[in-house]
Amino acid sequence: MREVSQKSGLARVQASAVDGDAPSLRQSVYDGLRYRLITGKIAPGVGISTRGLAQQLGVSQMPVRDALSRLAAEGAVEIRSKRKIMVPVMTRARFEEIMHCRLLLEPAAAVDALEHIDAARLRAIREADASTDQALRDGDVNGYMESNFRFHSLIYQANGMETLNRMIEMLWMQFGPFMRVVYGRFGTANLVDQHLVATQAIAERDAARLHSAIAGDIGDGMNLIRESELGGDALAA
Repeated sequence: MREVSQKSGLARVQASAVDGDAPSLRQSVYDGLRYRLITGKIAPGVGISTRGLAQQLGVSQMPVRDALSRLAAEGAVEIRSKRKIMVPVMTRARFEEIMHCRLLLEPAAAVDALEHIDAARLRAIREADASTDQALRDGDVNGYMESNFRFHSLIYQANGMETLNRMIEMLWMQFGPFMRVVYGRFGTANLVDQHLVATQAIAERDAARLHSAIAGDIGDGMNLIRESELGGDALAA
């Protein structure tokens, strides 16, 4: 799973538009929208404007429509009509299924990556952890969403398992918009940081502890929904 920045994604979209490289342009638009979903920059239950996205990315509406069709096939958006496209509202059943899948895949992906994480990657993982900590202190929801994804992706992508990591990204696309709403309402101050435990486990090559830390990190997000007063409002029946 490759690390993607919103700024560099936009730059690639604009460069592709200039170069006239249609396949590259379509992929860049798709990658950019994936990142926006993963980091919660597209809200659930709100109509998505292909024209608005095209203007933001500096491209025509066609590659945006193509990207949204791909994302719909992956369950990240719903295309109800030509003019009605949105991130689906989260239901309790869907929430539980996504979290169950994350708990099955992500701790295992981290353990598979462990032997491939060298000193340079560990430094990058710790830098992402530091950014996450700063975002938690500042109550910076956007910063938290971005650095949290970067932290996890830097770990998982070391395993070299493209199919597994794409499956994980698909889950993040479905979960990210919803969690961004919840964090925006509830805040990030009460989240428990499991990242330090994970980085220590990586440094010590402790697979069992790493597995537990990643599972605990996912579990904290689940509990934030279940235990907060927002739980009843955040999840549809």
